[in-house]
Amino acid sequence: MAAVQNVGIVGAGAAGLAAAILLADAGIQVEILEKADAPQTLGSGITLQGNALRVLRQLGVWDQVEAKGYGFSTLGLRAPDPAGTVIAVLEDIRTGGDDLPATMGMYRPDLTAILRERAEQAGALISYGRTVTGIIDDGGSVTVSTADGGSATYDLLIGADGLHSAVRKAIGIDVEPQPTGMGIWRAFVERPDEVVRTDLTYGGPCFIAGYCPTGPDTIYAYLVEKAQERKHEDGPRIMAELAAAYGGPWKEIRANLDQSARINYTWFTTHLVDGPWNRGRTVIIGDAAHSCPPTVAQGAAMALEDAAVLVELLIQADDLTETLWKEFTDRRLDRAKAVVNASVQLGQWMLDGVRDANVPGLMNSLSTMLKEPA
Repeated sequence: MAAVQNVGIVGAGAAGLAAAILLADAGIQVEILEKADAPQTLGSGITLQGNALRVLRQLGVWDQVEAKGYGFSTLGLRAPDPAGTVIAVLEDIRTGGDDLPATMGMYRPDLTAILRERAEQAGALISYGRTVTGIIDDGGSVTVSTADGGSATYDLLIGADGLHSAVRKAIGIDVEPQPTGMGIWRAFVERPDEVVRTDLTYGGPCFIAGYCPTGPDTIYAYLVEKAQERKHEDGPRIMAELAAAYGGPWKEIRANLDQSARINYTWFTTHLVDGPWNRGRTVIIGDAAHSCPPTVAQGAAMALEDAAVLVELLIQADDLTETLWKEFTDRRLDRAKAVVNASVQLGQWMLDGVRDANVPGLMNSLSTMLKEPA
């Protein structure tokens, strides 16, 4: 018998939905408490590397993801010149195995919708408009209070509620995301025919100019600059001005950066709960436990891996014990820390203008680790 029979999950993002799918498939009762009033339909693109795709296959959604997204296994490097000259096309490491693409780009709301439908088909209940306001752990169960005046009791509570996790705060973990000094403009636009993979350009007015195909007709394009106060409504103008320095597909991308384009601006942040992610019968996973700049495109992958490892341990155990929590920490903390440190280091090298940085060595070391299942 599994260690738990009734689980509450806070947050209907990738980590929460993945955990719900695996728990429900094992016959465990699952309820997701989501603060939004309805399924979210807004967002831009997401880059999923092979280790993320490996978990999505485990969840039984790979066929849908493959159909909706855009897979590729090379990485292009371009010069910051008017022609966008291709410097190199590199074979990317397939961290999910040789039978999966190295990378999959897709529209983030499409991924969430696929996972949500799968979770509901498995028997998970998703309750919307439920903002967590309090958590009480009596040693044998966890009772959650919500802003609508409701409450619910579970054998285990999983906090998968993102960067500014209410669960993390409620259980007394005093760690918050900190800015790293970079900001990123993202735009979801039509795909130029020339864009068949991610191409990165280092230099010019931005630290990085890049894009990732997300489907047959769409991409998300991004420009990374020094973090500053920006107004979202100025996005089309600012992105177009920054993009003017880059050639190749950026000429067509720039032409589509008008008021109809979905554009947003955020700062890079990072945090890591450097120790056990549980307090009693409550545990945090995904962005609630760790986050990193998207310089290595591992945020969603780490969240999915967290969910898969946690549920594996819960299903195998007969009870929630310190042994279970120690094994979870042993399997997840160092791996997540390596990803966080690598992503922050890459950004810091760019901020510092380090020209002799061993980027290939860092990325090869990280990819070698990620090829091993979590």
